[in-house]
Amino acid sequence: MENVTIHRLADVSSDAIIGEGTRVWGWTQVMPGVTIGKGCNIGTHATIDTGVTIGDNCKVQAGARIYHGATVGNGVFIGPNVVLTNDKHPRAVNEDFTLKTNDDWVEEGVTVKDGAAIGACSVICPGVTIGEFATVGAGSVVTRDVPDHATVYGNPARVHDK
Repeated sequence: MENVTIHRLADVSSDAIIGEGTRVWGWTQVMPGVTIGKGCNIGTHATIDTGVTIGDNCKVQAGARIYHGATVGNGVFIGPNVVLTNDKHPRAVNEDFTLKTNDDWVEEGVTVKDGAAIGACSVICPGVTIGEFATVGAGSVVTRDVPDHATVYGNPARVHDK
């Protein structure tokens, strides 16, 4: 990893691939199998889960949670405390109270296309695609796909401008 800045308090997996000019701030966790492009800024206290891919020139703000299965395009803004989820039926245990394992659920990652922006404290539900240059207003709960160039906000988020 050339010309990459990783804060001494960040927890970055040795097998993560991080592009030139990217900065990862303290108390951030970058898990195994992650790919982060060139020129990104990953804020403090963020979590980038196993296998996530983030494109070039993205800004991931403090406290964001990007769970495995997510694919983030180029030039994407992910605001503070945004959560990209991946499980439509979250449970800690099966009906017999045995702990769930990776084999006990279906991953449905979020896709965020090039140039999109997701405002602070928004939650993007599993399987949702945020279109190119779409904007998600702060505090939104996005339960369905967002068209390219649309502006959505609310709970549930609705298109308000296109």
